[in-house]
Amino acid sequence: MLGDSSKAQEVFHTTLREAALRAAQGELPREPFWLFRDARWRCLDATKTDLQPESLDLDEHDLAAHVASQIEELEPTQLAVWISGAPDPQRTALALFYLDEFDYQEILDLGELKLNELSRLLAQGRRQLQAWLDAKRPQQGTV
Repeated sequence: MLGDSSKAQEVFHTTLREAALRAAQGELPREPFWLFRDARWRCLDATKTDLQPESLDLDEHDLAAHVASQIEELEPTQLAVWISGAPDPQRTALALFYLDEFDYQEILDLGELKLNELSRLLAQGRRQLQAWLDAKRPQQGTV
């Protein structure tokens, strides 16, 4: 989410340290995913002080039948860098979606999103990713 591994490690360690302190005091929240939500807010706070990218209208392509194989060919860091450039809440939605660890209800809860908003963010992000993939590997472009 941060696009910088040292900042990500700092947020990770701070989040775990805070969780350990809360656990020692018997103050852990009972809600599921509170740790993920806490880490997300820390990431968002950390990016507020960074240079912010200008809003761009990115090209969008219809999803190709072979998009899954295009994504599989990417190094995980390539996908992570692409996702980290998206504005939030789209960045959160895409990161949780492509982690492939959460169902849609969990993504809604973690991202504090409504269903129609999540659907719009994912659809737009996936079309933008398809355009980026087609530009990156034109020989595998849409058929």
